[in-house]
Amino acid sequence: MKKIMPIAALIIFILAACNKNSDELRLQSHDENRMMDSLHAMMSRMEAMPMTDDPEIDFAKMMIMHHDGAINMSTVQSQEGQNDSLKRFSQKVISAQTLEIQELKDFLTTQSVNNAVPAHSAEHMAHMKKMDQMADVQLITGDLDNDYATLLILHHNSAIEDAEAYIMFGNNAQLKSMAQMMIDDQTKEIQELSNWIKSNKR
Repeated sequence: MKKIMPIAALIIFILAACNKNSDELRLQSHDENRMMDSLHAMMSRMEAMPMTDDPEIDFAKMMIMHHDGAINMSTVQSQEGQNDSLKRFSQKVISAQTLEIQELKDFLTTQSVNNAVPAHSAEHMAHMKKMDQMADVQLITGDLDNDYATLLILHHNSAIEDAEAYIMFGNNAQLKSMAQMMIDDQTKEIQELSNWIKSNKR
């Protein structure tokens, strides 16, 4: 119950803000939003992934799906977005995460399930639940640029949490190095996106 209250409080705050600024803020249904659709599709694939409890196998497979989600969102932004700086940003995300997916796939060819750490799986599931809850209360407007920036921040925060969990529970030095690089790169990208949102208020 204690874990639910912050989300409930956030929902109440957002609804109050919407009522206060209803003349200024135009929202779009999540079911009608292409960026949200890409995010939900990624989460559905990740939730359906069979867990082995091996941190190396599970983290690598999960992050491939996570990166696919960012690439799908960034492809839409690159092709249909209006803001030039965000289009360049999205192309950078596509290039970087495509390379990382191949690195993760190559890593998986060298691995077999041999290290059960149920605590890592539990941490991952907690992150998935949190991401689901946060996605449900996101304000989206149908403005492609704004929704891309907003939802990719949510996406990246989730990836950072999972990478931190792998570093805590995992054993492979190569994969830990990749996880730390993901944390560093996506933290910088979150800052870039946050700065863009502040400078381009909708």
